[in-house]
Amino acid sequence: MLHTTVLSSWGRAIRRALDAAGVDSARLFAEAGLDVAALADPDARYPLEQTTRLWALAVRETGDPAFGLSVATQVTQTTFHALGYALIASGTLREAFERMVRYFRLVTDAADLKLERDGDSYRFEVGYVPGVMPAPESVDAFISLFLRFCRSQLGREFSPLRVALRRARPAQVERFDAVLRCAIDFGAARNAVWFAAEPFERALPDANPELARHNDEVVVRYLAHFDRDNLRARVRAALIEALPGGEPSAQKIADLLHMSLRSLQRKLADEQATFAAMLAEVRHELARSYLRNPHYSIGEITFLLGFTDASAFARAFRRWEGCAPSAFRASGAPDVAAH
Repeated sequence: MLHTTVLSSWGRAIRRALDAAGVDSARLFAEAGLDVAALADPDARYPLEQTTRLWALAVRETGDPAFGLSVATQVTQTTFHALGYALIASGTLREAFERMVRYFRLVTDAADLKLERDGDSYRFEVGYVPGVMPAPESVDAFISLFLRFCRSQLGREFSPLRVALRRARPAQVERFDAVLRCAIDFGAARNAVWFAAEPFERALPDANPELARHNDEVVVRYLAHFDRDNLRARVRAALIEALPGGEPSAQKIADLLHMSLRSLQRKLADEQATFAAMLAEVRHELARSYLRNPHYSIGEITFLLGFTDASAFARAFRRWEGCAPSAFRASGAPDVAAH
């Protein structure tokens, strides 16, 4: 599974919606495997897998299939970091949605947003990277939130032309009708919203190019740090996933990460890293961890690390630690990364 994440401040909106529904939000976060302390850190991120679990728990506890619509009402300008302010300062809705497409990785790197002209309308599509299946309630929340933003700029009567949702038709469809105020196609092939072109290109009253540029710069700096840290995490996760199938090539890992081999090599080089060094680093780290677990035999560890046989594993381990795997296990070495 890809190591995708979501900005933890999105979790604040979920928590407020749970609290408003009378649900013990702290208990649900713990059950989902999420640390509520991270909600206070504007730069923290949650793994998408645990966040998706939180959505499912929230629907179960509230009994509300339209819970995502409630979460959208709890979002504030700071929920989306500097991107929220850049959106408000945009010159038109088209410019704002183009910003969302360009910078939404700040909110989640699982999303794949698209904005395209479609005749006399614009189609805004909320897709996701391959291998990711988010909670349908998160899509409900995002689309509802985007419409709330449009109405904050053009007036409460603003409505899209139509909406398509991949989710099944919910029991409380009237909630969706009241929020979206247009024809809704449930069980569709994609999640998308269609907007008339004229209001989408109309000048907005709160436009402030200087403020928009300033917050764009903040977003770009955040993403530069995120991309640096996230690339290593993604490569590491892909290596752990691929190793039991044998030593993976750089091309194999690039394919798992949906990027070209050249792009992977260039990005690693930008971080003064190489694929070979990361492969050795991950194997070394996992080997130390597995050897401390008496339930893993040397043969099983050899397989999990992608070595062809135990002797190949032993040779590599001697290079890392200066001793055989069996000697390391017998010594009960502490769990401290070797240097």
